[in-house]
Amino acid sequence: MDPFQDFQASNSSPSTATITPNFPASLSMSAVATNTNPSPAAAMVAFSPSSSSSTSPSTLSRYENQKRRDWNTFGQYLRNHRPPLSLSRCSGAHVLEFLRYLDQFGKTKVHTPLCPFFGHPNPPAPCPCPLRQAWGSLDALIGRLRAAFEEHGGKPEANPFGARAVRLYLREVRDSQSKARGISYEKKKRKRPPQLPQPPPSTS
Repeated sequence: MDPFQDFQASNSSPSTATITPNFPASLSMSAVATNTNPSPAAAMVAFSPSSSSSTSPSTLSRYENQKRRDWNTFGQYLRNHRPPLSLSRCSGAHVLEFLRYLDQFGKTKVHTPLCPFFGHPNPPAPCPCPLRQAWGSLDALIGRLRAAFEEHGGKPEANPFGARAVRLYLREVRDSQSKARGISYEKKKRKRPPQLPQPPPSTS
């Protein structure tokens, strides 16, 4: 699920959106969040000279199109940050600020410990617990932005999306949502096919 999809609906009704001082209402994601074939002007945000590409958006894979939209969206965050923030000065702390900002557009119900449905995978009734971005969406988003950063000339050792603080935050979100929603995010291990016993060596 695209963490930015709900921004468009919220952005179309500014009176209902809650924007923090660091993220002014001019941060528009609708141009890059929903259009699978964006125009060149909307699709290309120049972080560096290498951000320009001769590849048509229509020929890109779904993953590459999503990665481009995510990268452009993060570029809007940098430009609208107060004070404005350059990519070279972006740190893991700014990435965490960005992820927490996106939570207001989430659709995943995360029960609080005081909620009677805490740990219940299928709550029988509604509750006032907050909606958040699902851990899987944030994890996939960071993976795409981490790859885009290096594709645009960033050094792996300076990648803010790979910062230890970001990894710890994602782990914390995964664990807390797993407990609150009563579901497991552990990957199932594939069972190896049983190996047939080898015949004994011939004595002849």
